[in-house]
Amino acid sequence: MPRILVIDDHDNSRYTLSLILKKEGYGVIESENGSRALQILKNDNFDLIITDLKMEKVDGFDIIDYVKKSSPTTEVIVITAYATIQTAVKAIKLGAYDYIAKPMQREEIIHTVKKALEKARLVEEISTLKRQFKEENVRNSIIGKSKPMIHVMKLVKEVADLDIPVLLLGESGTGKDLIARAIHLQSKRKDKPYIAINCGALPENLLESELFGHVKGAFTSASVNKKGLFKEAEEGTLFLDEIGEMSLSAQAKLLRTVEHNEIRPVGGNQTIKVNTRLICATNSDLNKKVDNKLFRSDLLYRINVFPIKLAPLRERGADIRLLANYFLIKYSKKFLKNVENIEKSVYTRLESYPWPGNVRELENIIERAVILAQKDTITDNDIPIMIENVILDRLDVSMENRSLSEIEKDTILSNLEKNKWNKIKTAKDLGISSTTLWRKIKLFGLSQKE
Repeated sequence: MPRILVIDDHDNSRYTLSLILKKEGYGVIESENGSRALQILKNDNFDLIITDLKMEKVDGFDIIDYVKKSSPTTEVIVITAYATIQTAVKAIKLGAYDYIAKPMQREEIIHTVKKALEKARLVEEISTLKRQFKEENVRNSIIGKSKPMIHVMKLVKEVADLDIPVLLLGESGTGKDLIARAIHLQSKRKDKPYIAINCGALPENLLESELFGHVKGAFTSASVNKKGLFKEAEEGTLFLDEIGEMSLSAQAKLLRTVEHNEIRPVGGNQTIKVNTRLICATNSDLNKKVDNKLFRSDLLYRINVFPIKLAPLRERGADIRLLANYFLIKYSKKFLKNVENIEKSVYTRLESYPWPGNVRELENIIERAVILAQKDTITDNDIPIMIENVILDRLDVSMENRSLSEIEKDTILSNLEKNKWNKIKTAKDLGISSTTLWRKIKLFGLSQKE
């Protein structure tokens, strides 16, 4: 039974309207003024609001504004004796569904209420379908039957509804962003915003402005107030990727936000309360960064409440075929190609490769293979020669007990030298992103002299 809140400071009008609606089978709650209505709305939900427009202190415009901010899918019908074009237009612009003038006609009321409730139902159905589609996409994108992935998904399920900070740990390309989104979509906040930002992609001053907002005039280009991502993600989830790259200044501000649930915009002198869940991710060793005075230990304690470590692809051998087939289907559809199979010899090569770029690298290689494929099956000819070279390297050095990181380092270095240190071409040959290549060069301390 749909529930309707009727707000009118005229007793007779409110009683008559409520009686008509109750006879039609609706559940009706009455409010004698706007102030009382706001108190009711803060503690209860309704399928429809019907409000008088002209009331003292809190009028119909205030009611529309509050409802549309707190529950955008709830429809509002305005009823008033002051039927002018100007007030009608203003009410509709604020988000009212319809506008009815007194004296009210019973048939008009019933017809308008039915239409408003039908619209609200359709909007809710569409919203539900969109959410289910998003959830299904995320679930379908998290592929794995290996023990490490089963363990990760178990942890995701356990922490999703706890509403505590989560720290995702793992190499670049292991899918930390997908896991963060999965946590959000399985939490109580799933209908609220999910916003992600890469902390390593922005300079210090710009990152602080993005996260915490700024006031007009805070710096040269600050021509208007900006509320920042913490406020944009209000009641939802904010995902901070590569948090290990955040400056100490930004870390200090973030610590205050985590501790007190408040932000202070750049250039502002007042704090603003926020209600945002935080999920952080890093491919760095934050404990080492703490030791080297590059990361605050107190912030690490705050964000490391529930750590989840994602295994690199080389430790998820059981998932490689599943992932390869998932990407095969994905890119066959994208490029409208009838590529349906992968040769067994290709699987063997894929499972023998150490995957320095992890899942992202595998995706790039399968995408490229689909593009190159001349038949309905991916063959050895469609896979970069780089994979074969690495497999041969591993066979040649097996007696030396070389580690995978040594193989990875030598592979990257040999490809850089082959391409005369052209990083874009090298990244393309390796099937990884330029960002990943840059990180690997930094990690292994490679230089052109070498």
